[in-house]
Amino acid sequence: MPRSVPGLRIGSSEIIALADSEGPFFSPRAEAFPRATAAQWAEADRFDPGAVDAEGRWRLQFRAYAIRGDKGVTVVDAGIGPADSPAGSWAPVPGVLPASLAAAGLDPADVDTVVLTHLHTDHVGWAVVTEAAVPSAGDAVDADTPTSGRRPYFPNAQYLLQRAEFDAIDTLNPQLRQSLTDPLTATGQLRLLDGDTPLRTGRAIATPGHTPGHQSVLVTDGREAALVTGDLLVHALQLLYPELAYAHEADPEAARHSRERFLGRETATTLHLATPHLTQPFLSA
Repeated sequence: MPRSVPGLRIGSSEIIALADSEGPFFSPRAEAFPRATAAQWAEADRFDPGAVDAEGRWRLQFRAYAIRGDKGVTVVDAGIGPADSPAGSWAPVPGVLPASLAAAGLDPADVDTVVLTHLHTDHVGWAVVTEAAVPSAGDAVDADTPTSGRRPYFPNAQYLLQRAEFDAIDTLNPQLRQSLTDPLTATGQLRLLDGDTPLRTGRAIATPGHTPGHQSVLVTDGREAALVTGDLLVHALQLLYPELAYAHEADPEAARHSRERFLGRETATTLHLATPHLTQPFLSA
């Protein structure tokens, strides 16, 4: 793996951070965490100084992760996507995930599993793409199909989504039915999960709250573990203070419970966190 691509090894598995983009949040950060105190903000800024810019705005990273192990390659989340992706209305598209995959020595065709932690647009952008977005990445879709012009970016992968998330798609973003889940269903690549589920490498863990069917991915080896969090936590505030709610959580109480399941208890296991939005891709809990 090139030195420019951050990674973490857990046993025989390698977790690779895949940068897609970075940019400011779309509203003042105090609105995102209305109950945070000045002292809590100060501590969070000391912990993650890169998450606040010179104008005091919350600056986010947008990244996905690859888990490369003996049994295959899993990608967790799909970033903000190309210029025409659904996240384009608010996120700094286009993303650079294809270049990050290439820097890690991965081709989209190498990926056998894609875990979508949830259906917010900054996590599904490269999951399904138009031919115009990535013209060199595969054959055109048959123009007679209902998903004409759109195809899974990872052609050989099963895409895993919690059933509770799929069932909530019309509340979360009904446009994703046509642009994401229908094309995946048409190619037979969408698989719905019901709670915690073993993967080729690691385990999908139901962590609801941010959205109804939010999930994370846990990779363990002995007393060492890594949790690819998705939006289980979105800012250092929630790492330092798991009880703090984020304004865009569907169920703040369930989200708090999911965070505290991993962050709010003593454990003999060393837990590493792989987060999509904090400045550093890997942290110790």
